[in-house]
Amino acid sequence: MLALRSVIFTVLFYGLFAVSAPLAALLSVVLPASLPGFARAWSRTWLAIYAGVCGVSYEIRGREHLPAGGCVLAMKHQSVWDTCALFAIFERPVYVFKSELRWIPFFGWSLLRLGCVPVKRGTGKFALDDMVAGTRIALKESKQVVIFPEGTRTMVGQAPKYKTGISYLYEQLEVACVPVALNSGLLWPRRTFLRPRGRIVVEILPPILPGLPRKEMLDRLVQVIESASNQLAAA
Repeated sequence: MLALRSVIFTVLFYGLFAVSAPLAALLSVVLPASLPGFARAWSRTWLAIYAGVCGVSYEIRGREHLPAGGCVLAMKHQSVWDTCALFAIFERPVYVFKSELRWIPFFGWSLLRLGCVPVKRGTGKFALDDMVAGTRIALKESKQVVIFPEGTRTMVGQAPKYKTGISYLYEQLEVACVPVALNSGLLWPRRTFLRPRGRIVVEILPPILPGLPRKEMLDRLVQVIESASNQLAAA
């Protein structure tokens, strides 16, 4: 049954994606103001499919830690779930993503129209400055900028390798950074087809206020995210 449920979910998930990506691209041109609402509806729809077919629910803790208006969210990244669910979790989310994704037909175009921030990896300080500029614009529009500070998905229990880009962003913009922990890798890890039942928990932690030296900020960020994520994985 687990394998059958996993097959059904995979077909429905990617089928929904194939239909909604061109529609999102169309809306981004003819009705751009409707695109955030469409992304939210899409996210809630596939989460409902995930719950109905695979028996996976989710819980958000710590919403009281979210500042009003725009903010920067540094989020643990363990799964495809993390990227696809954020439109249902947060009010006006955009995220920092690798620039290669913008060339994916329909999908990449829609990310750009939503205001997501492309970053060309491997270009050093130029990439960091592009990230700062794009994030600054998003914050002025009261959006919640999600960045995955490890730069890629990691397995539960894997040693963390955080990039310094998040501390550069924190220093340049003098903005609070909200750490976000989760346990999605328990149910949807990398390169695994089966989708077991369970509950994904996302925990929004108290913000790290501006003013800390970069290294101290990064050390604190790693400590709080990893500690909370490990506790969620062990629960």
